[in-house]
Amino acid sequence: MRTLRSVLTLVVGLLVIGLVCPPLRAQSENSGTESSATIEKLQQELDALKAQIDQLKKEQEAKKSEATSAAVSTAAPAPAAPAPKPSLAQKLFDTTTISGSVDGYYGFDFNHPASRQAGLRVFDNNVNQFGLNLAELVIKRTPDASTSRLGYNLTFGYGNAINVVNGSEPVVGASFDRNVEQAYVSYLAPIGKGLQIDFGKFVTPAGAEVIETAPNWNYSRGILFGYAIPFYHFGLRAAYTFNPKVTLTGYLVNGWNDIVAPNTGKTYGFSLAWTPSSKVSVTQNYLGGPQMLNTNSHWRHLTDTVVQFNVTPKLSLLENFDWGGGDMPLSLVNSVHWTGIATYARYAFNDRYAFTVRYEYYDDHNGFTTGAAQHIHEYTATLERTFAGHLVSRLEFRRDMSDEPFFPRGVAEFSKNQNTVDIGLVYVFDIHGTQ
Repeated sequence: MRTLRSVLTLVVGLLVIGLVCPPLRAQSENSGTESSATIEKLQQELDALKAQIDQLKKEQEAKKSEATSAAVSTAAPAPAAPAPKPSLAQKLFDTTTISGSVDGYYGFDFNHPASRQAGLRVFDNNVNQFGLNLAELVIKRTPDASTSRLGYNLTFGYGNAINVVNGSEPVVGASFDRNVEQAYVSYLAPIGKGLQIDFGKFVTPAGAEVIETAPNWNYSRGILFGYAIPFYHFGLRAAYTFNPKVTLTGYLVNGWNDIVAPNTGKTYGFSLAWTPSSKVSVTQNYLGGPQMLNTNSHWRHLTDTVVQFNVTPKLSLLENFDWGGGDMPLSLVNSVHWTGIATYARYAFNDRYAFTVRYEYYDDHNGFTTGAAQHIHEYTATLERTFAGHLVSRLEFRRDMSDEPFFPRGVAEFSKNQNTVDIGLVYVFDIHGTQ
């Protein structure tokens, strides 16, 4: 500022001198040359002062600009706009899992039945030929309290297995769900630790085996799975986990293997799962209700017990016991009953090789489930080899024996025993999330 004041003072002085100079030039012509030189010199000094003033202005403007930039850079950034809340559809589908399997086999029956149909084999009954057991796709979301209490399960299937499962509908024409294995919605009610309620079509809680091949220890399904218990139910179920060791599930459904109920009654049931330790698990199931067409008076009952014992990390044992029965007023007997027991032993040599043996005894006392009153013994040995964690191969030998000539042989004969071999391949895939 002091420099600027000095410059301004000098400018004022020069202006005064400029005003005085013309009278001085008018007083004497002899001094004209000197006055012109003086004026020219003063003009040069005035131009130099103007240049200094312009430079000082530029420097001040530059300092102001730097001060403004520094103030902007040190100021707090503007708050970011809040992220939009995800919609219910996003919560459901972003946590959806997709999984499934493709299961095929070649079956051989030493009896060479002309029909190429083996007896008592549930899904893999097509023998002396290649067969598609099950191609399955599972789209599901498990409800949880943190993201959404809603969930669902859509399981679709194609192949002989799904034809057998949905082929036992008691009401004629109720086959619209031919390729649907499961279809239900779930809600995790905020009761205690969470009460999960499912509504729709779901697989039965009974039995030691399941519809899919890979989770089972053998390739073929046992007699108890195919004849002693139902495959699925339609209705309501509610499950509550009291602690990591105890879970109780209640059922209110149409009955056994029926979307369309055969009567106006309902089947009731429960499933109690108890895991006292990491080595032992016990599941007790009960189902009871009217199952006959157009009558609610005569009930069918089923008790099913499954016990698993992991003896060592490599050796596991499994036991399954079933008893079923009910009133049959339209038949030649007042009631029917059936009972069976299955024992499994599996030894895993490593994560690729495993060997399983299964023994079953089944008493179809009145022939209600198999079509013949008979006592049956069944032995199965299965060697398993897994490739790359997703492709499961199984080589299996099975022998079925009855006290009646039940198994087809040749063109029109029947035998009391049946020996079969299966070579099965199962590809399993699992996508943990759609994100």
